[in-house]
Amino acid sequence: MAGLRRGAGPGGRRQEPYAGLYAGPPFGMLRFGLRTGVADWLLARVPTPRRNPFALGYLAVVGATTTFGKLANPDLVLRLQEASSSDGHNLLHHPLRALLFSGFWVAGEVWMPYLWGFALTVAPLERRVGSRRAAAVFAIGHVTATLLSQAVVIAAVAAGRLESAAMDYLDIGVSYGVLASLGALAGLLSWRGRLLALGSAAALIAEQIATENDLVTAVGHPAAVLTGVALWRWLRRGPGRRLRSRRAEAPGAGSTSAPAPSPGGAPVLDAR
Repeated sequence: MAGLRRGAGPGGRRQEPYAGLYAGPPFGMLRFGLRTGVADWLLARVPTPRRNPFALGYLAVVGATTTFGKLANPDLVLRLQEASSSDGHNLLHHPLRALLFSGFWVAGEVWMPYLWGFALTVAPLERRVGSRRAAAVFAIGHVTATLLSQAVVIAAVAAGRLESAAMDYLDIGVSYGVLASLGALAGLLSWRGRLLALGSAAALIAEQIATENDLVTAVGHPAAVLTGVALWRWLRRGPGRRLRSRRAEAPGAGSTSAPAPSPGGAPVLDAR
């Protein structure tokens, strides 16, 4: 009886000792020796241009405007921010411009907190639902929270409860989109992750309301989170989920389908 060659598998086929070891993204050979444990878990969640084009692209835009704000003439920067602001006057006279460009600036001169905000809220959401849906959540949250908060300001000014200057207060930043992404992401996590995400958002909002005398923040931040929560049902019936359901219901479908991605890391928030 002829024996098998050394390294050969059943049927006489030769098996490569490292076959499949480097298969699949990300980082190719970097996965050698890191296929289990904390390191592999972290590598699977690092944002990359292939998996997170929206999150990284938006961060690049915000980084560019932040750098411009630090290097350019302060008067020019202020004029551009005032033209982009989603305050009451701009929304009444230039609504599209205000809603679009107000989200391309950060509130303040520090960019790093927004990096973590995107990495731990927008990027995990994008990995689960895709770039288009993640962008839609961000935009819906930004627009909805802006309109609700500024409607309260306009109504308060009309009723004489706020001075008319409140219609011109600078209102820029990405926190509405980030908080909406956090609220939406919570619906895709386990119940423990959901409690952590929503509890963190509630604690941050409560702290801001207690320490800041800012009507726009007090209305806009809860509205952004609730907007993300309101999108749970839409996100849960995404194309990928429907496809998996049809495969599971197909005659003769096996039970070897790949499991759904595990939840991402605990989210953090940014301040508008």
